[in-house]
Amino acid sequence: MISFNDFNLSKCADGLLPAIIQDAISMKVLMLGYMNREAFDITVSTGRVTFYSRTRNRLWTKGETSGNFLNVNDMYPDCDNDTLLIKATPVGPACHRGTESCFDTPAEEGFVRKLSALVRQRHIDMPEGSYTTRLFIRGVKKIAQKVGEEALESAIEAVDGNRDRFIYEASDLLYHYLVLLEQMGCDLKDIERELLSRHS
Repeated sequence: MISFNDFNLSKCADGLLPAIIQDAISMKVLMLGYMNREAFDITVSTGRVTFYSRTRNRLWTKGETSGNFLNVNDMYPDCDNDTLLIKATPVGPACHRGTESCFDTPAEEGFVRKLSALVRQRHIDMPEGSYTTRLFIRGVKKIAQKVGEEALESAIEAVDGNRDRFIYEASDLLYHYLVLLEQMGCDLKDIERELLSRHS
């Protein structure tokens, strides 16, 4: 476990340690804050990110008024020991504006997340002629059946050693799995949180 004494604060403004907060699941950078020794120690002991506010000249735990806490997963010093990276699980938006991050960076999600968002939008709009709409109309039993069928077909192609056919069937499986997640009111972040809790 790292200690506040491990850091070289000689280059840090006002002797405060810059702390970059990153979403432990999405890896999106959420915000930057500063810590003195007491804020660092409270963060370590409580598992909730606490900063030293330079404008208010006091400690503040992120979420103390909004309830949007940052629960610590891991903490890492940088190569010069003058900056701290905290991987955290946010409870609600990190920014006071109500946005996920204090940084207005473009979304850097991969195609699977974009597909998941499209499936969610199809569920909201239910456009006519859409295969996804037809699945939602037919309900959870049909969607679950399709997931089972595609899983079996993927397994058969894997056992047969047919890589190209496996990729084709696995793609069908992943799509139907995303539809099932949406039908169940879940998304990929829920699965990632569960896997992260098992890893921890």
